[in-house]
Amino acid sequence: MTENGNISPTDELQLRFYRNTGNQEVLGEIFNKYIHLVYGLCLKYLKNRDDAQDAVMSIYEQISEKLLYTEVQHFKSWLYMVSKNHCLMELRKKNPEIHTEVFMELGEEVHLNDEKIALEKDLEALEACIEELKTEQRKCVKLFFIEKKSYQQVNEETGLDLKKVKSHIQNGKRNLKMCLESKNVKR
Repeated sequence: MTENGNISPTDELQLRFYRNTGNQEVLGEIFNKYIHLVYGLCLKYLKNRDDAQDAVMSIYEQISEKLLYTEVQHFKSWLYMVSKNHCLMELRKKNPEIHTEVFMELGEEVHLNDEKIALEKDLEALEACIEELKTEQRKCVKLFFIEKKSYQQVNEETGLDLKKVKSHIQNGKRNLKMCLESKNVKR
């Protein structure tokens, strides 16, 4: 509730408005609600205030582009994953030897079993493979598989012919399978 008794708009409604208008003020409002969490996460991973501040700015730029074509249902958890992946990529740039098993410690030691580690690696490989797809394939695959849209909804959102949508999804799925196999993902 706001001070005047009105219910404040949810993140999802604000994100939909941002997606339709590109209004940076709206995105800034949403991002500022979680900026302290993003900064804390970046600081935990990067262990340097300046690097963490730079990462926060880069993450904002990254999401401002992604949110124009990505419909997000749960912004806070989506932002966490985008931020975490950004930090891991920054760590890998600085030290290519670093492994993805680098996890934050949240006050106490966190132990993850091998299955969770393997699943996280597989998900990271999947994300990387999706980003390697051609633009139209990537859009169609994300809308169809991740956002659970129908062929018709993908057609309407992308403006592509229905046959092209089906073709991009089929080819994207095949290309993802080959990419994942090349990264030894067997799931």
